[in-house]
Amino acid sequence: MNETAIETHNLTKRFGDFVAVDRVSFMVRAGEVVGYLGPNGSGKTTTIRMLLGLLQPSDGDARVLGYDIRTQAESVRPLVGYMSQKFALYEDLTVRENLDFYAGVYGVPPRERRERVKEVEELIGLSRRDDELAGELSGGWRQRLALGCALAHRPQLLFLDEPTSGVDPSARRAFWDLIYDLASRGTTIFVTTHYMDEAEHCGRVGIMFRGQLLAMDTPSGLKATALPGAAWDVIAAPLLEALAALQQIPGIVQATLAGDKLRAITTNGFTEESIAAALTRSGVDGAVVERAEPTLEDVFIALAGHRSG
Repeated sequence: MNETAIETHNLTKRFGDFVAVDRVSFMVRAGEVVGYLGPNGSGKTTTIRMLLGLLQPSDGDARVLGYDIRTQAESVRPLVGYMSQKFALYEDLTVRENLDFYAGVYGVPPRERRERVKEVEELIGLSRRDDELAGELSGGWRQRLALGCALAHRPQLLFLDEPTSGVDPSARRAFWDLIYDLASRGTTIFVTTHYMDEAEHCGRVGIMFRGQLLAMDTPSGLKATALPGAAWDVIAAPLLEALAALQQIPGIVQATLAGDKLRAITTNGFTEESIAAALTRSGVDGAVVERAEPTLEDVFIALAGHRSG
């Protein structure tokens, strides 16, 4: 396997006047689990489709596993697996039949196919369900089967596009256990998501917004460098009045609702006492202010907020 699995330079895709992906540059090393975090419509799927050679870039270039996506896409496809947002399963076929079909599509020789299907069933935990129809599986098991289909040919690089959208938290956790297992076996994984907590599981995270890659680093690196200062939890009442007051304090970069409390990001130099005193001067008495650990949601809001104006 190449040491560099993916490398892009100013990768751009336009649909008429709409720029879906805007000069995106990044690198993924072999064996990494890289998350591509952003809301729906931010350009995540379009990026993957270009990397797979399914869409031609408008500008820029990229190499996947050493191959140019413009001129050598046919060489890329046998080496990668792709799990799309909509699981392309045949509901009237069994688990085993779906896996066998996709192994054939990906070019696994017939003499190897039976053993490979068994290996994949064991890996995804579907050995005891191999005679069940795909259409009768629950969402979490369908998700596992879709992953198994993408793994049928032992790909070096796996693209997972919003793989856990629409499944319950328990199934999501189990799915991420599978991702870790695959990574431990040497598979490079590029996964898109709009779940902030999922992105925390990735070795590195790229943050996409309106077609632009705003930052890419480890989760801890993003929290350390992307925020202008500190994060704070603020407990105050009435909540909406406190939010309005917080948003007017100079040096408060952002203030948002977070359940039954407020979340604030400030520039450096603030303390619990100074924030509480500023709220008191604005007519909000008795606020409790606590220093908080930054989250990727804080990072995303801070980065995207600068591009929203």
